Amino acid sequence: MLLRMLRNDLMRKKGITVALFIFVLLAALLVSSGSRMIMELTSSIQYLFSESKTPHFVQMHAGDLDQTKVNTWAEGNAMVEQHQIVEMVNINGANLYLGAESEKNTVMDIDLVTQNQQFDYLLNLNSEIIQVRDGEIAVPVYYLQQNKLNIGDQVRINNGAFERSYTIVDFVRDAQMNPSVVHSKRFIVSPNDLEQLKQGVGEMEYLIEFRLHDPAKTSEFTQAYQNAGLPNAGPVVTYGLFQLLNGMTDGIIAAVIILVSLVLILIAMLCIRFTMLATIEEDYREISVMKAIGIAEKDIKRLYLVKYVFMAGFASILGYVASLGVNQLFVSNIMLYMGKAPATLLHFAVPLLATGLIFTMVVLFCRAVLRRFRSISAVEALRTGSLGDTQIVRNRLNLSRNRWSSVPVFLGLKDVMQRVKMFRLLLFVFIVSSFIMIVPLNFLNTLQAPSFISYMGVGQSDIRIDLRHTTDVEQRYARLVNQIKNDADVQKYSPLVTSQFKIRNAEGSYDNLSVESGDFSIFPLSYLSGNAPATDREIALSDANSNELKLKTGDQLTLQVGGQDQVMTVSGIYQDVTNGGKTAKALLPYNKDSVLWYVVSLDLKDRDVMAAKIATYEKDFSPARVTDLQGYLNQTLGGTIQQLKLVTTLALAIGVFISILITSLFLQMMVAKDNNDIAVLRSIGFALSKIKLKYVVMSLVILIVGVAAGTILSNTLGPMLVSGIMSSFGASKIVFVINPVQAYVLCPLLLAGTIIITAWISIQSIRETSISKMIVE
Repeated sequence: MLLRMLRNDLMRKKGITVALFIFVLLAALLVSSGSRMIMELTSSIQYLFSESKTPHFVQMHAGDLDQTKVNTWAEGNAMVEQHQIVEMVNINGANLYLGAESEKNTVMDIDLVTQNQQFDYLLNLNSEIIQVRDGEIAVPVYYLQQNKLNIGDQVRINNGAFERSYTIVDFVRDAQMNPSVVHSKRFIVSPNDLEQLKQGVGEMEYLIEFRLHDPAKTSEFTQAYQNAGLPNAGPVVTYGLFQLLNGMTDGIIAAVIILVSLVLILIAMLCIRFTMLATIEEDYREISVMKAIGIAEKDIKRLYLVKYVFMAGFASILGYVASLGVNQLFVSNIMLYMGKAPATLLHFAVPLLATGLIFTMVVLFCRAVLRRFRSISAVEALRTGSLGDTQIVRNRLNLSRNRWSSVPVFLGLKDVMQRVKMFRLLLFVFIVSSFIMIVPLNFLNTLQAPSFISYMGVGQSDIRIDLRHTTDVEQRYARLVNQIKNDADVQKYSPLVTSQFKIRNAEGSYDNLSVESGDFSIFPLSYLSGNAPATDREIALSDANSNELKLKTGDQLTLQVGGQDQVMTVSGIYQDVTNGGKTAKALLPYNKDSVLWYVVSLDLKDRDVMAAKIATYEKDFSPARVTDLQGYLNQTLGGTIQQLKLVTTLALAIGVFISILITSLFLQMMVAKDNNDIAVLRSIGFALSKIKLKYVVMSLVILIVGVAAGTILSNTLGPMLVSGIMSSFGASKIVFVINPVQAYVLCPLLLAGTIIITAWISIQSIRETSISKMIVE
């Protein structure tokens, strides 16, 4: 009998049933996809690191290197399991051709290497160790994605004196340098070709790499290396930082998807409540009859619960199955850069568990809503057919119609005022719909805005010029600064030099700290707290360094300057999401023996000459890396931006879909409740179009209030949620860059248009309402 009643009920209420089914399916699909993406990301990173045997400690070094000293120290250190020194030939992007044009505008450091023999293997797209022969080259996956390269394409290196072409035979997954936020990329050539390149082009750089017996001792080992007086003309990168950088792009996207999923689950519960209230509203007479003839309340509940258990179970299973295909949209970037880890039971169990959680929440929520039967009296239901949430509140607000307002508009506004308790549910849905549409959109605009450069520890300027270490870098830097100083097209400029200083730790020994020296007032940053250093006794720390060192504005630290300990006061904390974000800024003479890089930022008097000026600087200061601000951002965050565009599109679609679905269900419930009132209005001569207008006005009033509240929430709670996501990557306080046309015009108009159409279609059933039917009933 239950099955027969279930079938009849599903056939009788096809619209509501299908709408709720789709909504539960969507909630299960997103939750399953989000949890699966997290599983794929974590397992793929682990698999990539395992297959490549990623080093636990890497000291980058530019300049002369005493390899014997390093080898002797490593062999005598009990913590070291393996070590190796990787030779790299660094070439200017202007000399590399991945097509017809050179990579002169790249922000990446291009390094040519051979395959490593002990660990730190560079893998292909099948996660196999790459081997190349003379005349062949393997190119990082970053360029596969950016330049749309194919196997068999030619790569040309030409600096005027040396020219050679190589055939692409593979693409490189590099556990150290995969992400676009890491401004270094390794190309693989054969040992013979590398020897030719050493003689013909570029400068030598080194990676001094170690794998430890116990990775948990990485901090202890780092301190031992830095105190041993070994080569250190470059940054130190550890295993944990490699993991963080590899997970950054897709980790941000996964977090946004989970955030949208959580909001969707909340709305799903409201959707179920709307649907069940609409069903009970339609069936109140049947319920009263069943109670009047003695059917137990638990049996009546069971009749209703079976329908929702069946529907939620089927929708959850279908949502899980659908996620297996849809998830490819989200994990494609993970698969490209890190590969697919062998599937384990957890890959299927965790998303299935998340889907099961959705099903359980639906069933428990249904049981909670069905408690409403306790308050349904058989006599009262037969007399009024009223539910608690739909009762009219008299004299809530004295709304008088004036001669300027039409009757349908007046009735619509009056109805909203009298049934505020009922409409608060629809209001909440519009608020949340606006929120999940606007927050990803604002986050995307923030990432694409020129001002986002400040979150990378860099002041906002027109052009940025980077000089890497070469034998004559000091002379080139001095010549660069002098030429820019005398350039009539330059409005202002700021030379900045990053070098390493020794900082005393809590144990009394010294660690390395990368400190940028220069004038920070020319292109200022936004500080989380405090200000830029104003004297040579002050230092500003990045947010990541502040957290690691457990220092805040006003605290003191000891820095070794010119061989002497100098107490420095922390003047401010700023944000930096590049390379782990562990940097500092101070008004100190830079340490010439440990310079990491030179940067000159400048603004032009006329931006129309920017392209010509960049070309001039590239020619005059080769191998300098000259980039405009937007190009720097696009190359660094391009992958994250593309992924976020997909999520933003999805969020917009979900927001519109939620609004359509809930509005439709809500108005069906309203029409069922107002059936008698509608019949009376028709009997006294109201046209159908006027009655429909009343319901459209009601929907739009709630929408206007909901969008306004959702927008305010998006601009207050939204940045806090995004900052929570980004805090792991060095930015703990994100301020949205808002496009007012998109956020305040297009999104509300999109919602308003869909709500008007939905409302007009959803109330077509009033055509069947008449006074004669009301009397018969």
